[in-house]
Amino acid sequence: MLPVIALIGRPNVGKSTLFNRLTRSRDALVADYPGLTRDRQYGNGRVGDRPYLVIDTGGLVGDEQGLDGLMADQVWQAVEEADAVIFLLDARDGINLSDEQIAERLRRSGKPAWLALNKADGQDTDAILADAYALGLGEPAPIAAVHGRGVTPLINRVLADFPDSEEELADRRERKGIRIAVVGRPNVGKSTLTNRMLGEERVLAFDQPGTTRDSIYIDFERDGEAYTLIDTAGVRRRSKVSEAIEKFSVIKTLQAINDADVALLVLDAHTGEVSEQDANLAGHILESGTALVIAINKWDGLDDERRAWFREQLDRRLPFLNFAERYFISALHGSGVGDLFDAVRTAHQAASIKVGTSELTRLLEQAVQEHQPPLVRGRRIKLRYAHQGGQYPPVIVIHGKQTARLPHTYKRYLNNYFRKALRLVGTPIRLEFRTGDNPYKDKRNKLTPRQQRQRKRMLHHVKK
Repeated sequence: MLPVIALIGRPNVGKSTLFNRLTRSRDALVADYPGLTRDRQYGNGRVGDRPYLVIDTGGLVGDEQGLDGLMADQVWQAVEEADAVIFLLDARDGINLSDEQIAERLRRSGKPAWLALNKADGQDTDAILADAYALGLGEPAPIAAVHGRGVTPLINRVLADFPDSEEELADRRERKGIRIAVVGRPNVGKSTLTNRMLGEERVLAFDQPGTTRDSIYIDFERDGEAYTLIDTAGVRRRSKVSEAIEKFSVIKTLQAINDADVALLVLDAHTGEVSEQDANLAGHILESGTALVIAINKWDGLDDERRAWFREQLDRRLPFLNFAERYFISALHGSGVGDLFDAVRTAHQAASIKVGTSELTRLLEQAVQEHQPPLVRGRRIKLRYAHQGGQYPPVIVIHGKQTARLPHTYKRYLNNYFRKALRLVGTPIRLEFRTGDNPYKDKRNKLTPRQQRQRKRMLHHVKK
């Protein structure tokens, strides 16, 4: 499982800025206003030596009451979910009573914690560093989240205590069977679909949101093929089902997506819309690079008008998932469920494809011939060759000149061209562009003795 890192601290210390820096996104709202983040934000970490999940939280003030108390509950829930915690301090404000109270509770939690002294650029940090040591959480790391200074060394320190991701990935690929994560927002029918795919009642399922707590892994075979179903709805005792607070675990869902070979995204057609939560979950699947099959559940019983409306919703809200196959099913009655296995195998094969350099270069040349890259400052962007840089998802590395100036529209054209030519269905494709260094940059040609004599005669003639 990917390690989970929670960012905590007082309001306006830069947690959301650090979250955006670590995820290389702008998902978290950032402004110079305390308390802007009220709820938890989740993202895939992209800075550091290995992948991880990161949680952005609201600000803590120490002795919370009312709305601040509810927000504090969210923060400490994130700490409970996390494997490690980064506690942010503000180098410009110094240490205050709230920091001491947060540090005391953090020590009691027993979670591995690291101190980060944010906004440390241009500051004399000697005094605050001494005060920070007194919090009893180890050596503080001075950083500037807004500029990225010190962020990579900090996150690598945090990740150093976790197992190597490459070893984990290799071990996962050696396991038998296709790993399928059944994901979706609460009460869309994930457990019912899991039971139907298994052919037996292995997972508790009934019409009550929030009957899920932890992911469970179920090994089984179908038509001689081995599978592992990752149901993000772990069984909860019936006595706990009546709880009013939804226990949908975002962390367990994101970890299951990253641990799977194929994600089976379940949507509820009876709601009549693709919700914001559906779109956010779909975005996480796309970011993770996991192969994808979309299952639209509870399709039976809808009239033609409602079906057409939901198809329109899919096209409008999830256009970035046009690579994934859609299946309209009824998990309760079993209609269409059997087709999901063929779709899962197709998506898995596409994600694990291997293509030679000569074939990818040939396809690149054909793509360029059919549609030339644009001119940039009067010069044509040149794309020379391509090779495969990875699987799960397929990564195609394209080498050339001025590739950094390639417009997003042309990159999308290349992505679609490779997808169509390689007949890839159910998996995203990632393109990486590299510009080769000019070996003659900053070097002057050395003239031969004959050229030097000619140059002297020419200069002598010009002077006359």
